[in-house]
Amino acid sequence: MPKMKTGSSAKKRFRLTGTGKIKRKHAFKSHILTKKSTKQKRNLTKSGLVAKPDLKNIKLQLGI
Repeated sequence: MPKMKTGSSAKKRFRLTGTGKIKRKHAFKSHILTKKSTKQKRNLTKSGLVAKPDLKNIKLQLGI
């Protein structure tokens, strides 16, 4: 049986926290920032957690 591979895109985008949750970055922070408010840009900088419906697929990609 071959080894299970980790999805390359997933390992770049997600990190596991100490409690076993999966951390992610927010989207929409790379360009076209002039029309976004300062508050919106500041909140997009912070990291978030992966939503419950997506956990199964991301864990499969990360090989967890």
